[in-house]
Amino acid sequence: PDQVEAVIAAVGDALAGAELTIDELSDEVVARTGPWAGDLVMPGFQAMWPRWRQVLHLAGHRGALAYAPNRGRKATYTNPGCAPLPGAGALPALIGRYLYAYGPATPAHFARWLAAPKRWAAEQFAAQAASGAIEGVTFGEDGPAWVVAGDTDFPDAPVRGVRLLPYFDAFAIASAPRERLFPGAAWERALGGGQAGNFPVLLVDGVVAGVWHQRRSGRRIAVTVEPLKPLSGARLRDLEGQV
Repeated sequence: PDQVEAVIAAVGDALAGAELTIDELSDEVVARTGPWAGDLVMPGFQAMWPRWRQVLHLAGHRGALAYAPNRGRKATYTNPGCAPLPGAGALPALIGRYLYAYGPATPAHFARWLAAPKRWAAEQFAAQAASGAIEGVTFGEDGPAWVVAGDTDFPDAPVRGVRLLPYFDAFAIASAPRERLFPGAAWERALGGGQAGNFPVLLVDGVVAGVWHQRRSGRRIAVTVEPLKPLSGARLRDLEGQV
């Protein structure tokens, strides 16, 4: 436990006011904690990673680490400088922000997003409903769901348009029910093993309608879009604007 806390503190200190690649961050963490943190004991992609990286995710959970802008093709990290909420207020705030972004949603949707037990999620939603923080709505054919209290001003017209979303886009990963976002053939083509985010996706009218990929050659990038069904001329023009 002491080593875990030392690593998290070192990560936060190293990233304060800085944007570092994972290798640069590793050097800084080892310098602040000791050689033990750099021991290559963690299996990685075709290599062994230093010991301290076992708690990289925990540093993110604690608010000591977040993604910064890429440096070329390399990801960088920074300390966002956020102050964690006290536990009593953190959970209601999390549920409220989740529903504001992704609602209407059910406790089961929230549980999957948070990787938490469904029963626990249902208990938390019930508590928030009792407090008046959230309210129930009818979600089309999917039955009752929840939104932030008062956030019931839904658009009258369906969403229209074409969008290209990148790998692991929050909309594609967290929107639910997933069967509505990935209808029919999109489920097989755009969900790698049932996991959203493994493919950049083409959205048409708010649902996944294909995938896309890019290939860099020197200073040029070739973008290839694979729609699951032929696109109309108007859709193709919208797509050209996205590319």
